[in-house]
Amino acid sequence: MPAIVQFPTVVQEALKAYGDVFSNQPERHHLGEYLTGLMVAPRKSVRGINQEFVQTTDQSCLNRWLVVAEWDSAALNARRLQQLQKDPTTRYSPSRGVIAIDNVLIDHEGKTIEDVGWFWDHAEERHKIAHDYIIANYVCPSGKHYPLEFRRFQKKEQVGPEQFKDHNQLVRELVDWVCEQRIPGDFTFDSYFTNADNLNHLQAQGRAYVGDLKFNRKVVYRGQEVKAEAIAPQIPAAGRAEVRLGEKSQYYFTGVVRIPKVGHPVRLVILWKKQEDTRPVKILVSNRTYWEINRALRVYRHRWTGTETFHRDGKQHLGMGKCQVRKGQGQTRHMYLVFLAYSLLMGQLQRCHVQDWALARLTTIGEACRAVTKDTLAKTLAWAIDRVIKEGWSTPQICHALRLTAQP
Repeated sequence: MPAIVQFPTVVQEALKAYGDVFSNQPERHHLGEYLTGLMVAPRKSVRGINQEFVQTTDQSCLNRWLVVAEWDSAALNARRLQQLQKDPTTRYSPSRGVIAIDNVLIDHEGKTIEDVGWFWDHAEERHKIAHDYIIANYVCPSGKHYPLEFRRFQKKEQVGPEQFKDHNQLVRELVDWVCEQRIPGDFTFDSYFTNADNLNHLQAQGRAYVGDLKFNRKVVYRGQEVKAEAIAPQIPAAGRAEVRLGEKSQYYFTGVVRIPKVGHPVRLVILWKKQEDTRPVKILVSNRTYWEINRALRVYRHRWTGTETFHRDGKQHLGMGKCQVRKGQGQTRHMYLVFLAYSLLMGQLQRCHVQDWALARLTTIGEACRAVTKDTLAKTLAWAIDRVIKEGWSTPQICHALRLTAQP
């Protein structure tokens, strides 16, 4: 693609909404460069983003803005969440909002980046050099979703035993942050975080949750302590009720049980793919013992929507793992900027009226990135035509200015 001469429309609009978070025009310009680069640059490192523009400063300026300049990434994130509340499709919902929490490994090439370490990736079945992020995401009734806040895991040898916090402590920090911000919604998470400390903490905060339970987890059922999976064979096929999820159906059994060290009763939900199956496909627990099965399943289904979809799109389209700056503050700011780019594009999806710059109704983050790229290219073509008509530039001059040839 030829060099960029003007920020795309979605970034221009963002600068109006977020510009006052920064103290001067150069910082605001760097914000525009970085957001544009995250959306359209083939290489989303600081150097790769910097090289995409016709007129820009040295890449060290963008690097310093990301790493050492005095701007408040927490204030930027707060403004982002505030802006999202202006759109009915991304607004918090007191009755139907879902907060999904999960961790994700972000690959890195450099071993000298602050807080990186060797982690086992269960999906790829290999060790990798990565950051380990725990992220709280919000899923709206409209189906739109976006990240709220994150914590970066640090190994004990990196921070010392006194400052070390394990994954579950960081999860509880995120729960407290959500409650402090008065963000409404029910929590959901996978079996890794379904433990007594987390469940008791959510109950103490007065928040509802639906968690995935490991099959070998002990529960108290009919006065006996047994593994959760041991309950399933005791339920005859006739005792399993059907529940429909769209065009698909599953069969379930539900009952109130106790979990050792959990200070409140929970509703256990056992799910089978077919009524006569001997082994269940999923076991869930919730502190809302009075909920109907459909509500519990609706909350849990958003765990994938709120976590895996963002992790995939953030990595594939917005360079979530491409930042190679060594300082932890630079990595933190990069993550918040990815959050912002994702939220800006999410706000463009499934709009009733097609935006002039988008040319079509957008349904995915990938489509939105491609639309932003086309909008950027259209502005570049308009600039080139303007140079020819008003200033009489030749084709070689334009090609050189747009970095399409080496010499004018």
